[in-house]
Amino acid sequence: MNILVINGVNLNMLGVREKALYGSKTYDDLVSYIFTEAKKLKIEAACFQSNYEGEIVETIQKAYKKYDGIIINAGAHTHTSIAILDALKAVNIETVEVHLTDISAREEFRKHSYISLFAKKTICGKGFEGYKEALEHFKK
Repeated sequence: MNILVINGVNLNMLGVREKALYGSKTYDDLVSYIFTEAKKLKIEAACFQSNYEGEIVETIQKAYKKYDGIIINAGAHTHTSIAILDALKAVNIETVEVHLTDISAREEFRKHSYISLFAKKTICGKGFEGYKEALEHFKK
């Protein structure tokens, strides 16, 4: 099983931004965690992060016929990007949406996710553990 993990805008600032919400662990810590958990599950994982919507769209498009699943935390693009939704629909790869925080308990604008219109599952508010749960989803 080959899974692509896509992290979007501002995820590279983990450990720096809003520590009360996101904690002090860094993006590198997150990537290490993902690879460790994937290895335990015998999943090949690739991680990608970008602050640019177009790069995320292109990465999704390049995943076509290459990956068995996508885990995506698009950051703020979750709430604004029809382009990312359309790319996911175009490649039609099973997708799990992950958010470190509980977006339903935050600002009103964060309660809508375009990605959830396609994602098979959405995991919110579990921090790094949400990525583990998403990986486990693909082992079922």
